[in-house]
Amino acid sequence: MRYIVIPMIVLLTLTMTACSNMGLNKGQQGALGGAAGGAAVGQAVGRDTEATLIGAAVGSLLGYIVGNEMDKYDKQRLNRTYENTPSGHTNTWHNPDTGNRYRVTPHQAYASPGNPRQPCREAEIIAVIDGKTQTTHTTACRNSRGQWELRNQ
Repeated sequence: MRYIVIPMIVLLTLTMTACSNMGLNKGQQGALGGAAGGAAVGQAVGRDTEATLIGAAVGSLLGYIVGNEMDKYDKQRLNRTYENTPSGHTNTWHNPDTGNRYRVTPHQAYASPGNPRQPCREAEIIAVIDGKTQTTHTTACRNSRGQWELRNQ
């Protein structure tokens, strides 16, 4: 069993390192890491291909759910900023799971050019991700469910 588990741990570590440099979101990274870990557990427990595949499938699903929750935290904070932060004021937060830091300064709301009933806001986002500072300017509009969605620019 040691001959199977040790290579799977190495594979899991390499997979997670590669994922962080591929531009995948946290949900996708979690799915890949969960699949590798689940496959290792499935193989160790069942010692056949079927158990390995079942382990990979279950691990992938659980990894996606956990990884996606980390992304949701920042989306929820950004949504609250667009909804509640006065124009020109800055809202900051630190994601305890990722270590990333954000400073978001929204601007005054305006009516969407395509739908005068839909409010939109621009904002400056300064993010420190993996120790690197990135500044972006975004536009978000409120959807029919009352959530702010980033527009493609």
